[in-house]
Amino acid sequence: MKKAIDRRQFGLGGAAAALAAAAPARAQGGPLKIRVGWVVVPASMAPLVLEKKELLTHFGRSYVAEATRFEGTPPVITALAAGELDIGPLAFSSFGLAIQNARMDDLRVICDEIQDGVPGHGSNEFMVRNDGPIKTVADLKGKVLATNAMGSAVDIAMRAMLRRSGLEANRDYTVVEAPFPAMRAMLAEKKADLISAVPPFSLDPELRAIAHSLFTQHDAFGVTQLTMWTARESFIQKNRAALVDFLEDTVRAIRWYTDPKNHDEAVAIVARLNKAPPARMDWAFTSRDQYRDPNGTPNLSALQDNLKQQKDVGFLKDDLDVKKYSDLSMVEEAAKRLA
Repeated sequence: MKKAIDRRQFGLGGAAAALAAAAPARAQGGPLKIRVGWVVVPASMAPLVLEKKELLTHFGRSYVAEATRFEGTPPVITALAAGELDIGPLAFSSFGLAIQNARMDDLRVICDEIQDGVPGHGSNEFMVRNDGPIKTVADLKGKVLATNAMGSAVDIAMRAMLRRSGLEANRDYTVVEAPFPAMRAMLAEKKADLISAVPPFSLDPELRAIAHSLFTQHDAFGVTQLTMWTARESFIQKNRAALVDFLEDTVRAIRWYTDPKNHDEAVAIVARLNKAPPARMDWAFTSRDQYRDPNGTPNLSALQDNLKQQKDVGFLKDDLDVKKYSDLSMVEEAAKRLA
């Protein structure tokens, strides 16, 4: 489990900091420590929420929280399985594998994180060179395609789109893995004919100067429940009241970030966390960004369809009923408090 920023305890001082350093179980009479994972800002919620301590009315009372960064959602499965994480952000692709391969039958979807392809919002892109020969998906036959990880949500969307055009991996095209930051150079140096591009990398002016979108994840999938917060049933049952408080604070914070009147401050936070100039992050929380539900409600219908397509391209063995593996009662209660 690689942690690029390891563990960050946001705003913990005095007794609260001492409590957060203790075991995750609730101390007698004290707040619950909640360990939350994240991958990349601004798609990941945990660092954003915990940066706005003044909005967290229950922080230090019923709970304290710690955010831990992961390189992707697959390592989150390992952390959840080992009891090293309480709330894990999982892509739909990792969610299905956690249940079927890791046998985590007690895993539950508890909150939305981000959705791709919602009308009026952004979608992940699959890009080709402006001066290249590729004009249609069918032109990718015999080409090299770059993905971030085999079986990732982005990878599955790419394969689903090619499959619709009659192209199959290992027969009609070659897939190579690369980190998102390296993909612009791969395309520029003609080491790949198509790259997967997600924010903020898809919005890099240098990339957009040499490349354009051949298709989007929305073209392949429609709406994607890209990532969502998950937790194990045993943790939920033991700590439901504190989790509702945490989700209430989370929904309040996400509404603050997505409010246009807070845009400049919100972008400044994202830029600081990414160690980037604010001008490079100005797209965050706008129509160019992906969608966050203002009530924290995940799109279970989209998730069900995403898992079906994951199975269709060979990365999932069996069908899953997402309602069986969801518990939205806590985030629904949290949102009602803010109505």
